Amino acid sequence: MMNKKQSMILLSLLLLLFAIVNYFSFSEQPNTYPDYVSDSPSPSGVKAIYTYLYNEKGSKQWSHKPELLPKTEGNLLIMIEPTHLKDQQTTNDYLRFIEAGNTILLLQTNPDEMLPFNTVSVTEDVPVNSVTNKDHHQYQAEILSPMRLVPRENEEVLLSDSLGAVALKRPVGKGEIIVSITPEWIINRNLLSHDHLSLILELINIGSTSQILFDEYIHKGESTESYLTIYPKWLLLLLVQGIMITILWLWLRGKRFSKIADPREESVRFSDEGIRAITAWYVRGSRYHDSIKIQADYLKLALSERWGIPYSLEWKDLTGFLERKTRMISANEIPTFLKGLADILAKEKLTKQEFLLWSRILEQLRKEVEEG
Repeated sequence: MMNKKQSMILLSLLLLLFAIVNYFSFSEQPNTYPDYVSDSPSPSGVKAIYTYLYNEKGSKQWSHKPELLPKTEGNLLIMIEPTHLKDQQTTNDYLRFIEAGNTILLLQTNPDEMLPFNTVSVTEDVPVNSVTNKDHHQYQAEILSPMRLVPRENEEVLLSDSLGAVALKRPVGKGEIIVSITPEWIINRNLLSHDHLSLILELINIGSTSQILFDEYIHKGESTESYLTIYPKWLLLLLVQGIMITILWLWLRGKRFSKIADPREESVRFSDEGIRAITAWYVRGSRYHDSIKIQADYLKLALSERWGIPYSLEWKDLTGFLERKTRMISANEIPTFLKGLADILAKEKLTKQEFLLWSRILEQLRKEVEEG
């Protein structure tokens, strides 16, 4: 039969083998990301521009419902090809965000799916277009949308090419919405091609903003992250194994290898059952005087052993010794205490009240003597 040390060694080897098997059998699957999300390093993600704006302007991700968007002015919300605009209520929440004095930059091939914009289809296919901003500066860019924007009376054209408006701005309440039909400019694969980065930054910098938010709600829905998703799987695996090791270690530490119960005589011999029985006998027989004498005699013995006070002295002769030693009784009360104790010991019978009073006093003094 294995002893405790051998059991621990075997357990440790088994857990080590279990950890090794899990490590080599656990195959890390490549992460998959939706298109246009700000934490996606894939070619169709936008992590490059998000990281740049995070370092330069402290941009943040927004993963909550639009009704929770900040109501303060000066915020810019970047929306790229929305896919979770479920109903008109969601659109109205975005509109209230704009009306409060904020800006939405909407990059969508067909923006009419979110808000009504006038558009026109184009048939001409130009691989690389010459794009002009409102200050008549020329840029080179790729435009994949099969349509162009047609500005209304209250809309300002920001970017255009030979086929029509590519980006425009519409005031909404105190804020404004900027619409561009070129979401392909902002993705990682195309950001540094042609003049895409300059054009995207120009759209972002049109309005002064205090905070830039990347809308992830339109791609992933509301954030539902839990402790099981925010931590890496290898860390969760180590945590589970650590819990198992701890439980097994505690089980081994707490296991009994001797008999469960000791014979009664081994425990009774060293317990206070005898003292309790004698005490009960004195109380039932009203032998209060005998009990007080025994307590006083034991106290005098303790005084002799612990404080060096001669056992042979009478109680009335202990005044000087107690004045130097005890802290429980003041110096003025010591003569009264000793006289009262001598009178109690001289009596033949005591009442229960006297017994309880002097028993408590003697017990307190005994504790002071024995405990220092």
